Amino acid sequence: MKIGLGLYRHMLTRDYYDFARQAGCTHIVVHLVDYFNQGPSNPRNSQPTGSKYEAWGVAGDPDQLWTAKELKTLRAEIEDAGLALAAIENLDPAHWHDILLDGPQRTQQIEKVKTIIRRLGEAGIPVLGYNFSLAGVCGRVTAPLGRGHAITLGMDGPAEDVPIPSGMVWNMIYDRNAPAGNLPAISHEELWRRLQRFLEEVIPVAEQSGVRLAAHPDDPPMPTMRQQPRLVYQPQMYQKLIDLAPSRSNALELCVGTLAEMTDGDIYEAVDQYSQQGRIAYIHLRNVVGKVPHYRETFIDEGDVDMIRILEILHHNRFDGVLIPDHTPQMTCAAPWHAGMAHTLGFMLAAKAVIESPQRYDAQLAPKGK
Repeated sequence: MKIGLGLYRHMLTRDYYDFARQAGCTHIVVHLVDYFNQGPSNPRNSQPTGSKYEAWGVAGDPDQLWTAKELKTLRAEIEDAGLALAAIENLDPAHWHDILLDGPQRTQQIEKVKTIIRRLGEAGIPVLGYNFSLAGVCGRVTAPLGRGHAITLGMDGPAEDVPIPSGMVWNMIYDRNAPAGNLPAISHEELWRRLQRFLEEVIPVAEQSGVRLAAHPDDPPMPTMRQQPRLVYQPQMYQKLIDLAPSRSNALELCVGTLAEMTDGDIYEAVDQYSQQGRIAYIHLRNVVGKVPHYRETFIDEGDVDMIRILEILHHNRFDGVLIPDHTPQMTCAAPWHAGMAHTLGFMLAAKAVIESPQRYDAQLAPKGK
């Protein structure tokens, strides 16, 4: 197991790379999508949280794809700081909104995604995370509900009242001049059909490029949100996604917190199942209390999930990928994001050291009374 840190576009500087190294990380996962672009609900001193229905921000330039030169330069800067670039997380809705929506630009946007995948391969970046979702990350609330009144995220009831407006998909506004109206609702079957068609077209390119596509589960994992269906909102649905394309390039961006919020299944069995198959590209580590539609995120050491047990399962199944903190509660200090991440990373490093130690004391093997 490797310990990494996720950085947003505005954080791609030497100061943040040095912070990651100082906190014990060896790898970086990068978000090149600017979720904060003209978005009033996302302060840049935190992770993008959004609000229940408000857009995160405005999507990027549809004609400006990430270049191989840009990606190579980014990788070189990260490596110069003593780190490795493990993945790019998420596609910009400007580049693939009609793939999600099955719209008129779908054919052209499939070619754009193929180009991005080829450029990642050329730059030696092994993973592209993605989230095949229409409503995206919505329905969440922010409140001082963490330990010591830490600011944290959660959900307080379904998010069905406000449909997705035209010109918006996956939290982002891709067309500010879209006509008035809302996105027509579709069925679960139609959304799965769109995903299958997407995988059939891009997985061969990913295989040729040496890139793994890593799918994030729906967060929050509700059957529907904003009157649109979700794909992976129960643990077993990840298997359906895997089975659509039996390729190493069809992988998972497994989010422990999202799986823990799901109403069915067992989080430990799910992590065991997918890590045994070798289909996890990288992992988001986050703890929570409760299930959808009522849950809150917590510090890593205090939620419903036994994180030591999760790491033991991964170690037992020889998972050798990267784990990054997902969200963390914001700590009361001058640098809330840094402090929250440092707290989580310290826990992860300590747990990893104990689990991987050849001299580890195993209470189950100790003589009775010891």
